Amino acid sequence: MLRRLTFPSAPCLELLKSRSSQFSDEVESATKAIVTDVKNRGDSALIEYLQRFESKSSGHQIKVPQSQWDTRCEQVEQSLADALEFAAIRIRRFHESQLPKESALSNDDENLSLKVVPLRSVGLYAPGGTACYPSSVLMTGIPASVAGVERIVLACPQVTDAVLFAAKLAGVTEVLDMGGAQAIAAMAYGTETIPSVDKIVGPGNQWVACAKRLVYGQVDIDSIAGPSEILIWADATANAKFIAADLLAQAEHDIEARAILVTTNSGLYNRVAVELSKQLDHLSRRKIASKSLDDYGVFVLATNDEQALNFVNKYAPEHLELIGEVPEASVEKIYSAGAVFVGPYVPEAAGDYTAGPNHVLPTGGTARFASPLGTRDFSRQMSVLRMNKSALSKQRNAIETIANSEGLDGHARSVAVRFEHGL
Repeated sequence: MLRRLTFPSAPCLELLKSRSSQFSDEVESATKAIVTDVKNRGDSALIEYLQRFESKSSGHQIKVPQSQWDTRCEQVEQSLADALEFAAIRIRRFHESQLPKESALSNDDENLSLKVVPLRSVGLYAPGGTACYPSSVLMTGIPASVAGVERIVLACPQVTDAVLFAAKLAGVTEVLDMGGAQAIAAMAYGTETIPSVDKIVGPGNQWVACAKRLVYGQVDIDSIAGPSEILIWADATANAKFIAADLLAQAEHDIEARAILVTTNSGLYNRVAVELSKQLDHLSRRKIASKSLDDYGVFVLATNDEQALNFVNKYAPEHLELIGEVPEASVEKIYSAGAVFVGPYVPEAAGDYTAGPNHVLPTGGTARFASPLGTRDFSRQMSVLRMNKSALSKQRNAIETIANSEGLDGHARSVAVRFEHGL
């Protein structure tokens, strides 16, 4: 079920290079056509794509009316409502601790500061293809709300009652009952009924990811998300049942999800393989999980712990679980991972739902340079400069000298004029 590789073999090294945010010509072309059409024709194009891709009627309401929110939220099963509220409290508490602080440098003559300004409006995308994810609504909406964003728009191809309930908990102000590339284009460029936003965040399929890349520059985006992935680094002391369960939890997301186990213990493969076969039969999404493991599941055998660590950092996984004595001792040496789950009782599922840190994480190896979604992603910084004449006089010579050296005598003159006689 898991392809067996050794590190550093040629096939294993190829595995490190095989992930990218590139899209097929077919996806790129089709997505560009949709984005351009929505940009040019607005709501008319949206309605056509909703009928074509989402089987919605010509009279479909793109925005969920506020009058429906309370009634539909009341339909959510109490146990699920309680669980979502529990998760929301923990997510909000964690993201409140991230609020960026303003900085300043001042004296009697000047005050130079960096002001933190919330974005005015943001768009959230929550997937709704093979499954609905109210958890993603919490993870994208709550940081935006905590940051002070006034207008928070959610687009989702399946606005279930649970999704709407999560939107209300997260502070979402508008819900769009649509998905796909057309939803991204609508939020980026605006239509007759949907004002544009300043930034779009959240995971989606390849058409959504491609659309986000195409509209970048018109709006900001968080990332171009690829298939979700987990890498588990375990040793001989690890519980094979736990490992198998966590690999399957990742694989059930999507047929392109990546589930990888790295270890220096060759016997661990057989124990995990047995558990995978046992547990797979109990999954409701076993066909998806099985396909994912068959196509993308990998067992990597490293010669020693140093090589295992090297593979982990080179792969830069979205989710990294450390199970066992040696892996846990190596936390400080890990520098490339979206989120690290340390110990046998920190499954990825805790990070997905209730722990508090964000589950929107860098994929496809981008954890080498990218970070989890957070409160800081929904604000920007703005420099504010205040100086009196005395402060400017201390800088005058340097400003004029640098400006003249660059051939920008107008810059130099704009300073000198302030010191002319009588001014």
